[in-house]
Amino acid sequence: MSRSRTIRWALPVVAIAALGYLGWQRFQSGDHAPQAEAQKAAPARAAVPVRIATVEKADFPVYLTGLGTVQGFNTVVVRTRVDGQINRIAFQEGQVVKEGDTLVEIDPRPFQSALDQAKAKKAQDEANLANANLDLQRYTKLGEFATRQQTDTQRSTVAQLTAQIQADAAMIETAQTQLDYATVKAPISGVVGLRQVDVGNIVNAATQTGIVTIAQIEPIAVIFTAPEDQLPDIKAALAAGSPQTIALSTDGKRVLSAGTLSLINNQVDTSSGTVRLKAVFDNKDHALWPGQSVSTRLLIATLKDATVIPDDAVQHGPNGLYAYLVNKENKAELRKIKVTRSIDGRSMVDEGLSPGEQVITAGQFKVQPGTLVSTAVASSDQAKVAGE
Repeated sequence: MSRSRTIRWALPVVAIAALGYLGWQRFQSGDHAPQAEAQKAAPARAAVPVRIATVEKADFPVYLTGLGTVQGFNTVVVRTRVDGQINRIAFQEGQVVKEGDTLVEIDPRPFQSALDQAKAKKAQDEANLANANLDLQRYTKLGEFATRQQTDTQRSTVAQLTAQIQADAAMIETAQTQLDYATVKAPISGVVGLRQVDVGNIVNAATQTGIVTIAQIEPIAVIFTAPEDQLPDIKAALAAGSPQTIALSTDGKRVLSAGTLSLINNQVDTSSGTVRLKAVFDNKDHALWPGQSVSTRLLIATLKDATVIPDDAVQHGPNGLYAYLVNKENKAELRKIKVTRSIDGRSMVDEGLSPGEQVITAGQFKVQPGTLVSTAVASSDQAKVAGE
């Protein structure tokens, strides 16, 4: 009895356990199937978006940079050459004047009076000369009735009056010059500065202070310096022609004007080890102004068929410079490079890259050697890669 009762209780327990096990197995198989399908359907690791540029073979300009100061091509302090009172000032401060334009008028009456006196004196001497010539003709016609002494004396008088008339002509020219000086004219074309005297003031030629300063700004000059060790290259460039010189704003971001190198100073400054250079600019738009500070670029050479990449592709590491290029499998490849020159957002590479290869210019911080990348060609707007 007891044994059969035990069997009756054990059978339901075994049945319940079997059913639980079968349910657990079905649950496990149903749960792993979607996971396996999801793993099969899961894509490979997404490619990193980057921007690329092609390594180019191009002519690369070699510039010598420096700082300079603009100065007028010619600068003149206008002074009076006669004494007198200023009657009129014929210019406006800051005005552009032409050579020969009237600037100041000084009271001309004393000089006009001196001119009139010189002319009257000449007329008087001419009349005396005419009378002396008549007397000489009379003595000559008298022949032996006139003494030799009288004839010689009269001839001497004629010569003296002739010389006096020549002196009178010189006095007239001097007086006319003084009268002309009463009108002060611009000796050069340029821009006038602040005037130093006003109408009604007495000016004189002995005063060192001028009336106004004129600075010639078309053309205009820039004086800048270069290291003395660059002197051979500069001399070679100047001997070959007129090297291009570019004037920029002091921050180097804006081109103001382009001109040519004119001369190299005749000595090196031993205290600074630099040599002064002078460049000339047409300056038709008046972008350069006397006294202005500018940055300069002097083109001393142009390297033919150089390997050139954008500056953004150059990366700095503990072992030197490197760049990431994209290989045929669209994977990033680290390449050590040697850069010798850089200007205007472009770098010249001497070692490590070849023309035609593609380098990464943006998105490098997400990239490692062997990383799969998706590329976009760099454009002039330098748009940022998504996610940067």
